[in-house]
Amino acid sequence: MEILWWLAPPVVATVLAMLWVSWLSREGRGEVDREVAVRRLGDAMARPTRVSSRPTPPRAPVPGERSTGVAVRPSRRSAGPTRHAS
Repeated sequence: MEILWWLAPPVVATVLAMLWVSWLSREGRGEVDREVAVRRLGDAMARPTRVSSRPTPPRAPVPGERSTGVAVRPSRRSAGPTRHAS
């Protein structure tokens, strides 16, 4: 049990920090009226976004390319015979 006494100061500091934060935030920002919140949300959603809404053109398939939907890197093998180190 004596070995765990080093743990007491961090535990006490953590509990005090939790109590202090809960005491500071008890009145927080206050409650926002429902109509005001709905109006703010509507205003935010009505604003134009910075992202363009252009669709990207479809990519033409390359001959010999698999269409599995999984990204696969092409192999680095050359067309000639491969040499293995023995």
